[in-house]
Amino acid sequence: MTAKTIRGNSETEIREALSQTLSDGFAPSLAIIFISIKQDRDAIIQQLKEKGMDVVGATSSGEFIEGHQSEGEVVIMLVDIPREDYTILFRETAGKELTEVVQKAAIVALTRFKDPAYIGVTTCLNARGELFDGARFVHTLEDCHEGETDIFGGMAGADGELIPSLVFTGEQSTDEGFALLVLDKSKIDLYGVAISGWKPLGRIRTVTKCEDGWLYTIDDQPALDMYLRYLGESLDQKDEATNVFVENISLFHPFLCLDDVDPVLRTPMFVDREKNAISMDYPIPEGGTFQFTLPPDFDIVESVINQAQNMQESVGVQADALLVFSCMGRLSALGPMAAQENDGLHEIWQAPMAGFFTYGEYGKDNSGKNKMHSTTCSWVALKEKNQ
Repeated sequence: MTAKTIRGNSETEIREALSQTLSDGFAPSLAIIFISIKQDRDAIIQQLKEKGMDVVGATSSGEFIEGHQSEGEVVIMLVDIPREDYTILFRETAGKELTEVVQKAAIVALTRFKDPAYIGVTTCLNARGELFDGARFVHTLEDCHEGETDIFGGMAGADGELIPSLVFTGEQSTDEGFALLVLDKSKIDLYGVAISGWKPLGRIRTVTKCEDGWLYTIDDQPALDMYLRYLGESLDQKDEATNVFVENISLFHPFLCLDDVDPVLRTPMFVDREKNAISMDYPIPEGGTFQFTLPPDFDIVESVINQAQNMQESVGVQADALLVFSCMGRLSALGPMAAQENDGLHEIWQAPMAGFFTYGEYGKDNSGKNKMHSTTCSWVALKEKNQ
């Protein structure tokens, strides 16, 4: 497997970068694209198809390759990989039962490969304002393999706007569904993990009332009041209307949910002052436990980098390619440290890197369980096995 990355801010720039990269005889079979929703996606895909490449990708809320981070542009990982070592599955889920669609996709993958692994991109918000159920997606896919598979990826972004995002292949696209790059694990090793790095603050809390996705009470106290009071924050009606709550408060202080072997983050997204309630990106069930979190600092980046370093040293390989799926909330909360985090991963694995800032992440936690994450960095290094 050989990988190279290119970037550009227009169809023309991508054409020039592609021509230069292929000029030495490099002949990739696969293109993985992370692209702003404002770019001419169809024209860029057509360029890649004309060069004989299969295509899979997602729209982004910022994108990056090694040494470069952008917003509103395009990054592409070009991969020379035998076509018998991968397949691409695309599924629309509108009007369908998600569990059934995922199960059928897994059957196809298992028909193709005895031991498949998945790089998955899903949509987030559809045209009706409904969220894709990422947790059910990843849990169903894992269950189809009795817990023994690798799933990494992210939810497509839309340049930070709460509008429909897209996933696509060379032939199809949708704002409600998923695309899977299925890899043959007998040919390709995957090394990766999803880590947030956020530190807990205070004692364990319990959700005591939750209805229709709204969190009403925490420890029998009004949820919004408790959250703001605990953090020493305030919110007026203007702030609520302009979503200052998300931009200045919740992205910096997600909830650390504790009801599993390895905790996961969940981010408050909306408030209702009249109800004194909070709506999360993914609900915490009634009776669920969590902790508030400390504001971000460089320790967050260090925890991600240190774990990657430990994994690389334990396996002792140099990767062929590195894919990174980092939450848009990390970009907002960490600022320039988000680029340091991504470049740090590249330096450890010494492989071409491509990634994007997502609306949700998929990846293995520290216990090895595949999960849907929030405000997390999920990364996976790929290494072709010696045959």
